[in-house]
Amino acid sequence: MYTRLDRAHRAVPVALGVITLVGVGVLFACDVFPALFPAHAHDVLGAFPLAMIALAYLFYQGVHRPSPMEWLKAILLAVAFLFWAANQVWRNPYQAMIFNDIAIALFVLDIFLVMIGWPASSPDESFAETYAHPGTTPNRFGSSP
Repeated sequence: MYTRLDRAHRAVPVALGVITLVGVGVLFACDVFPALFPAHAHDVLGAFPLAMIALAYLFYQGVHRPSPMEWLKAILLAVAFLFWAANQVWRNPYQAMIFNDIAIALFVLDIFLVMIGWPASSPDESFAETYAHPGTTPNRFGSSP
């Protein structure tokens, strides 16, 4: 079951998320002002936020203490982001393509698992759907009383 955490428990995932967003800002700065950055910096700057959000998401899940199946799903998503990050920096084009294909497969699998409701204990909040506990009826606004 999803529970909202206090600030102390959210501190590490939020801090990692902020660092990730700063990394995205630096990536955009590299796009706008490429002369200010060394050659091939864009590759690393593109990989950094992907790897960081994978780490932040694992910390986020860790403080929520999910079920083993939800942990598995969270790890699947984090690994997808890590393969995508590796694709950004890998110099061998064939291996980079394989890493990209693995990331695509894992992202597709993750969304498919959300669509079929696996694991059953996961709320569908990731798609802005409401989650009603078994035995409750949603009100006209889509939430449970």
